[in-house]
Amino acid sequence: MKIETFKAGRYVQQYQYKSFSPNLVNQEWTWDDAQINTLLEKATKGISELNAFSLIVPDIDRFISMHITKEANQSSRIEGTQTNMDDALKSEEEISPEKRDDWKEVRNYIKAMNTALEELERLPLSNRLIRETHDILMQSVRGERKTPGQFRTSQNWIGSSLSSAIFVPPHHEEVPTLMADLEKFLHNEKIYVPHLIRIAIAHYQFETIHPFLDGNGRIGRLLIPLYLISNGFLSKASLYLSDYFENHRSDYYDALMIVRTSNNLAHWIKFFLTAVIETSKKGSYTFQEILKLRSETETNLNSLGKKTANARILLDFLYKRPVVNTNLVSQILDISHQAASGLLSDLIELKILVEITGQKRNKIFVFEKYVALFRR
Repeated sequence: MKIETFKAGRYVQQYQYKSFSPNLVNQEWTWDDAQINTLLEKATKGISELNAFSLIVPDIDRFISMHITKEANQSSRIEGTQTNMDDALKSEEEISPEKRDDWKEVRNYIKAMNTALEELERLPLSNRLIRETHDILMQSVRGERKTPGQFRTSQNWIGSSLSSAIFVPPHHEEVPTLMADLEKFLHNEKIYVPHLIRIAIAHYQFETIHPFLDGNGRIGRLLIPLYLISNGFLSKASLYLSDYFENHRSDYYDALMIVRTSNNLAHWIKFFLTAVIETSKKGSYTFQEILKLRSETETNLNSLGKKTANARILLDFLYKRPVVNTNLVSQILDISHQAASGLLSDLIELKILVEITGQKRNKIFVFEKYVALFRR
């Protein structure tokens, strides 16, 4: 199938509305558009450079957790949550009651992503894994009654109501066949489609099928790094496109919709590859800045004398969770509350930590320079 002549599908009259029935995607794909070749080359080069940091940065996993947190936060914001990076890093008791629903959705995304990455070691990227991941994503949040972990058995839509919907996905009876075809496409070794083109098409198709009653956007975006990791294109979960999609939200939705309305799959693929290029570049820069900050910070710790050993242990923890309080530091280091408070004061003096509450009690401390790298 040529990308330029692809027919996305057709609208099917249901009782009082029309749903969109997408064509199957498990086939060979070719194209004549030279710009796709150029963007694909740049995107592949960008991912290779980003992936190199997974090999040269010591203890890379401690930094990957922050990438996952940022992805969870940005992907959830696309769906309307208001949690920011600082809130996403806090514990539940540190979040104001009115923000906890949004916070929970972000935390569920983090748990879903981490669990899926673990499951990839024993399961292929499959509809089973997608359903299990969705089940975790939707636990105890606003969509928990919308059959978590199960493909829908009723019609859904994008918009405030079915009658005024922006887009009506395929009838629920089509979902099993469409998802089976998508699963085959992800694993079909008899067709020769570059991984980035394949996952670009797969993401479009997943969002068009909209197989769940809720959470489709988040699962569809989570599918991207899972696919790249499962195929060895990424060594670690270091590429997340939700930040780019959030910053270009209207273009993201338009690019997906243009495929359905105008059969312009090439436009979507170019948008996707551009997102990969820009995100890879940004990710590589972040890793470079992390290495600089790490070197600078560890040098500063040498001035703490006997406290240096505990400070280094705490610093390792802060790379995974850069927001702490005195009680948590006391537990991590197995030291008294007074000793923990003293160490935190030392780290503030060294300008490693910043206290953000301004209160005398229940203080919260942030590894500000580190978190700032992920706010960009």
